[in-house]
Amino acid sequence: MSHRDMVVIGASAGGIEALQQIARALPRALPATVFVTVHFPEQASSALPRILARAGALAATHAVDGEIIERARIYVAPPDFHLVLAPEVIHLGRGPTEHRNRPAIDPMFRSAALAFGRRVIGVVLTGTLDDGTSGLAAIKRCGGLAVVQDPADAEFSSMPQSAIDHVAVDRIVPIQLLGPTLVNLVAEPLSELPASIARGLPN
Repeated sequence: MSHRDMVVIGASAGGIEALQQIARALPRALPATVFVTVHFPEQASSALPRILARAGALAATHAVDGEIIERARIYVAPPDFHLVLAPEVIHLGRGPTEHRNRPAIDPMFRSAALAFGRRVIGVVLTGTLDDGTSGLAAIKRCGGLAVVQDPADAEFSSMPQSAIDHVAVDRIVPIQLLGPTLVNLVAEPLSELPASIARGLPN
């Protein structure tokens, strides 16, 4: 029985601590793959994979272009590359910046929606401005779930609030409950979705 096994998470300012809290709650045998995009300056180095691997049980690495997707791993977009998903494969690209950032959240969200449809859970965390909003809308259009950190709980509320204002989100969750919420959503069979949602959408 299929289930939601592709979790895409976007964050900006304040996102490192939020991501650590999520990583702590994810079990080693998580039957899903987690993809993370956080805004980093173009020339910056990123220790985020090492931080997340230390925080929780899942292996975490920077994504590599052409890499085959594996379960129970966290893939992080490296600085200056958009992380784009295709069926079974990760791609990295230096396309135009979006929201003045590369990596940006929306390209990852949009590609996940097109590649995996109902299997996607999109998550918008703390950050400024509105990156992630249009990508989260694409995930919803393709039958996936939209989860947003509670703006009242976020260090920077603009990104989650924008998502709430423009997308029919499925869950608004404080950060301390977000990891357990994702574990529960991953375990939920897709067959339990209402037929009106499931009909005509990608598998």
